[in-house]
Amino acid sequence: MDVDDIETIAVLGAGNMGHGIAEVAALAGFDVHLRDINEEFVQNGYDQIEWSLGKLAENDQIGDDEADAALDRVTPIVDLEEAVADVDFVVEAVPEKMDIKQNVYRELEQHAPDRAVFATNTSSLSITDLSEVTERPKRFCGMHFFNPPVRMQLVEVIAGDHTDDDVLDLTEDLAEAMGKTPVRVRKDSPGFIVNRVLVPLLNEAAWLVHDDVATVAEVDSTTKYDIGLPMGAFELADQVGVDVAYDVLDYMQDVLGDAYEPCPLLVEKVDAEELGKKTGEGFYDYDDGGAEVPTDEIRDDVADRLTAVMANEVAKLVGNDVADPDEIDEAVMLGAGYPQGPAKMADDAGIQYLYETLDDLHEETGAPRYEPSAELERRASADEPFHGSDDDDGGDAFAYENLAVEVDGHVGHVELDRPHRMNTISADLLDELADAVDALEAHEDVRAILLTGAGEQAFSAGADVTSMAGSADPLDAVELSRKGQQTFGKLEAADVPVVAGIDGYCLGGGMELATCADLRVASERSELGQPEHNLGLLPGWGGTQRLKHIVGEGRAKEIIFTADRYDAADLEEYGFLNEVVDSDDLQDRAWELARDLAAGPPIAQTYTKRAMLAGRESTDAGLEAEAQAFGQLMNTQDLMEGIAAFTSDRDPDFQGE
Repeated sequence: MDVDDIETIAVLGAGNMGHGIAEVAALAGFDVHLRDINEEFVQNGYDQIEWSLGKLAENDQIGDDEADAALDRVTPIVDLEEAVADVDFVVEAVPEKMDIKQNVYRELEQHAPDRAVFATNTSSLSITDLSEVTERPKRFCGMHFFNPPVRMQLVEVIAGDHTDDDVLDLTEDLAEAMGKTPVRVRKDSPGFIVNRVLVPLLNEAAWLVHDDVATVAEVDSTTKYDIGLPMGAFELADQVGVDVAYDVLDYMQDVLGDAYEPCPLLVEKVDAEELGKKTGEGFYDYDDGGAEVPTDEIRDDVADRLTAVMANEVAKLVGNDVADPDEIDEAVMLGAGYPQGPAKMADDAGIQYLYETLDDLHEETGAPRYEPSAELERRASADEPFHGSDDDDGGDAFAYENLAVEVDGHVGHVELDRPHRMNTISADLLDELADAVDALEAHEDVRAILLTGAGEQAFSAGADVTSMAGSADPLDAVELSRKGQQTFGKLEAADVPVVAGIDGYCLGGGMELATCADLRVASERSELGQPEHNLGLLPGWGGTQRLKHIVGEGRAKEIIFTADRYDAADLEEYGFLNEVVDSDDLQDRAWELARDLAAGPPIAQTYTKRAMLAGRESTDAGLEAEAQAFGQLMNTQDLMEGIAAFTSDRDPDFQGE
């Protein structure tokens, strides 16, 4: 079976995760059977889907017709046999208790067709143990969505001891068809990737308070405003539920040993039913203002200890071949909102330093949670970071067939290098561009990205229609559209400013690529447009969504519906171009602009982009992101440098610290 064969998906459990997964599947075009144990539960889940689709339409994230069509694809069902009798794929999202899930699978096995794949949405329980109560352990895997599934991009795809690789490939393809980013977890290990990093960090935060090493305020101030995590550790525990963190730790201790013993402070909170936001009180009192994390109680020793614990978990995952550092970083950034991946954070702090921090704590306290893993010890001894040494930057990492990529000072330059084809965009170029953006974002010197096109004819004349015309399969076209959307989206979401230097034709997919830049400068001779309607198509790489945020919906519709070509001066007037210059000056001006942005405050630029993107979903979300970022920036060295430069009447020298 491949993803094209999947037509109907059963989602078992209509709670927060279940109805969210059902909505995501329905939006992707799958027929969905939403099942729960009684009419009230399943109807409530269905109502929640209807409400959520309505909000998406209200916020212009989908059309009214698309919302109605997605809802029509969801069928609420109570009878299990009816729900699964003719489905291709089952996602189970019932309560996170091993006995409950196992009983569901015993009954499910009696009614589901032999072809159906079973996937559990568990956040930490053993995939292997669950699979072994079925008669299809080879066709069983984990498919862990994050809450809320409609908004969260990550899906962990987890192998059990018996899972066929083909099933994992299929499940990853299904996640991508749903518009998600799958990260494979190669071994069945408690907590998988995200919770394996996140929950021990929360536990260590609790131990710091329990052992009178630090206060709640100091821990949260440090995690939020020094380490730079989206929330303070205790703020996050209250958000997800203290009992949820405790349950995961309890399970980890049973499987992995006493290094994961839940802190007594967590036990006390659970026993007192002070579970966080959902009960009105946890580590903060939500009937009296909620979490107020101070910006000025940062402690370096707390940051060191928490980062060392996190690095140890990364090393265990890598050493046990659960995932590699890149996969871990991607998963934690997508699933937990970390500004950097934990492996990259550990590299920045110094592997040897973190190892020594843990080793000293283990010797001092004897606590199993501080015992350095064999992999961390090996890397410390060999002075081997998780992501390789700085000497590995450049070289073959920037060798592409369709791109020319270089780092010049603090600017990463990506040149579309197909001048003989007017820099048209092929599927291979999309793959290379995605890799190049990742590589430049990870490069410690890069503070801005510049996009240009080789030759004198085109920035990019659009999609390479000839190379893509070999298949008229609509499903292949859907996947190509998603590939372009996601690749260009990497530029839009990049933590560094992106400049597009446009010279010549900038049409179709080329204009969609330029749309994802933060600033656009074009030569006078440039011609821009979205000609897809002339071909009976529509912009398929994000143009229907992103263009309106720059020029407004009315102008975006004009550009797309007319399929006209526009002079650079016209699109400068529309607000698409920031600047139009003489053709001979384009390269110099584009580089000047990129270097100017690269000299700006990197942390402030990162948070500004994130707040603006968050605001596209809702103004409230954008304002909250802005407020959180404003607080974090108050404790940066860049702020001090900016103030000092201002008072000394000189240019600031921002270091991103």
